[in-house]
Amino acid sequence: MKYSIVLMSVLLCAPAFAAEFPAKEGTPATTTTIHRYLVERTFPPGALAGLDTATKVKVNAKNASVGVRWLRSYATADKTKTFCIYEGPSEAAVRKAAALNALPVDSVTEVPVTLLPK
Repeated sequence: MKYSIVLMSVLLCAPAFAAEFPAKEGTPATTTTIHRYLVERTFPPGALAGLDTATKVKVNAKNASVGVRWLRSYATADKTKTFCIYEGPSEAAVRKAAALNALPVDSVTEVPVTLLPK
């Protein structure tokens, strides 16, 4: 009984430690490990003013074409610097998504560890 409880706990928690998604259409049916990245960007003043829902949909579609997912972004008060969290198969894929969206990239840092306050 204890063994089955431990096994169930491991199986239920496994997705929290390693996310996977299927390969793009037209490629062999394999899975790709997802990595998390922090992308730092610098924009000219006013560049983020036109960031509406339609623009976000287009950005997300282009990201998805290379297996990248935008999770969230944080901006400085003057909206000239952003810190964005992405998931993707590689740093190269994250950089490719940025290029497809004509977004600047100051740096890309893989951030595999989550630290919580408690």
